[in-house]
Order: sequence, then structure tokens, then C-alpha cells
Amino acid sequence: MGNSVLWGAFLCFIAAASWGAMFPVAHAAFKYIDPFYFTIIRYGSVTIILIAILLWKEGKKAFRLEGKGLPLWFYGTMAFTVYNLFIFWGEDLLGKPGVMVASVNESLMPMISIVIGWMVFKRRPHLFTLGCVLVSFAGAVLVITKGNIGAFLGATGQIVPSMLIFIAVVGWVIYTIGGSKFRDWSPLRYSTLSCLFGTITAIVITVGASLVGSLPVPSFENILAVSPHLLFMIIFPGAIAVVGWNIGVTILSPLNALLFINFVPVTTLVVSIFQGNYITVYDLLGTIFIIVSLLSNNIFVRMTQNKGSKQSIQTHLRERAS
Repeated sequence: MGNSVLWGAFLCFIAAASWGAMFPVAHAAFKYIDPFYFTIIRYGSVTIILIAILLWKEGKKAFRLEGKGLPLWFYGTMAFTVYNLFIFWGEDLLGKPGVMVASVNESLMPMISIVIGWMVFKRRPHLFTLGCVLVSFAGAVLVITKGNIGAFLGATGQIVPSMLIFIAVVGWVIYTIGGSKFRDWSPLRYSTLSCLFGTITAIVITVGASLVGSLPVPSFENILAVSPHLLFMIIFPGAIAVVGWNIGVTILSPLNALLFINFVPVTTLVVSIFQGNYITVYDLLGTIFIIVSLLSNNIFVRMTQNKGSKQSIQTHLRERAS
């Protein structure tokens, strides 16, 4: 049991750290290649890897859609088209500040899922949780605006890319929520088939944009120049992170796994510093706000669950005694 928990924690840590590192790595690659082509080359490769693994582990029967083709396409599009295209597009449009903006928005996923659960499924969160949501969003605002909200609102060149990144993150949250509709499937099967459908959609959009002249096709030399970046993105934030995270969540539970999201902005900060990128005090403060809010809400949820469990046990004992 102990070794299993350590393995789950290791997988979640590698996934979160990989996701944090992918933004500065991608930013360096965008000097040579468009974010759209960078994404479809990356996830086209990830899809091939996942298909091979699924075929080996579960056989041909795992590729049957079982009447779930449309929802599978929808959730796959949310993750592997909306999320992957928009988050890197927005990051590239923002330039260097986009690295931290993208990372911080990604670390907001747990809080965004709480808001979506409240708005869509009418699951009203506790007031303490709402307070944590507000603190986390305040941290994101600090990073995005660099402490100058007025200047940010007056700069349309920053608002649109920031919105693209936020929409991208919401897309991934929807994809994660959609996983509950495939509980009778293995995490590997859901990851592989949704990745396949979503990546096909992204390829159609990217190629279509090139055909109408809106998107330049990268040269072989440029693709070769970003091959180290692509290799990292395919192996770590791609195949290992997607499958490893799903396995880790199964071992640790979603509540425990979400703690590792804290490593996303931390890893981004560390990698950015090593790359020589300038980190502002607002980047640091915003990251601290988000980490504190995530930790506080996690502790609160644990305490609430433990209290509820004790009350249930006491009620059960009283009923037996009577």
C-alpha cells in the first residue's frame, strides 16, 4: 500500500512538473514555429504513442466507440483542440509575460471546476471554499496585470490573449469533468480515444487555416530547430503526464492529486529563472496566493470529510445501541 501511494505521488508530481515546464519550453520554440503547428505535431505524435499502448494493453476491442462517439469527440475537442491550441496561441501573443500567465491560469483548474460545478450542476460550495476561489483569482489577476489593472484594461493586445488562455483552461476542466461519463472505460482508453478525436479536429483547423493563407506552414529547417522542444513536449507533458496523471489520481484520489497542481507555477518560475526570463514581484505574489488558496481549501475539505465520517460512525453506533 505504501509503495503504491509513493508511486501515485511520483506520477502526479512528474505530470504537474512537466506541465509547469512546458510553457517556458514552448515559448522558446515559438521563435521558430507557429503554436498551431507545434501543437498538432506534438499531439499527433502523442496520439500515435497512446494508440500503440492501448492496442498492446487492451486490444482492438478498446477502440469500439459503443455509441459514445459524439461526447468523446466533444470532450476530446475541449482538451486537445480548445485547450492546446488556445493556451499556446495566447501565450505566444503575450510574449514573455505569457509564460507565467499560461502557467498560473492552469493552476486555477481546481478552482474553476468548483465554479463550474456551482453554475452548471448547482453544487453550491462552502463559503470558505468560495473565499479560496476569490483569493486564487486575485493571484491570477496579479500575474496577468502585473499589478496595474487600469493599464491592462486599456491594452486590448493583452486582454484577447489572456481570454484565449482562460478559455483554454476552462476547456480542459470540461474535459476532466467529462471523464465521469466514461467510468466504465479505463483511463488509458478515455485518454487515447479523446486525444485521437481532439487532435484530428486540431489538424483540420490548422490545415484549413493554412489553405486559406492565414497560417504559414513551417519549413523542415524550423521543425528540425525545435525537435528537442518537441521531444520533451511529446514525452513528458504529453504521453507520460496524461497517462501518469490519470493513474496517479486513481491511486491517490482526486483530492490528494490536486495538491500536486501547486507544482505547475512553481516549476514554471524555476525554469523561467534558469532561462534568464525576468520574473516580477507580482508573478511571485500571485503564485503564492494561488498555492495558499489551493492548500487551504484542500485542508478544509479534508477536515469537513473527517468530521462527516465521525458523525456517521457516531450515528451508526447510537442506532445499534438503541
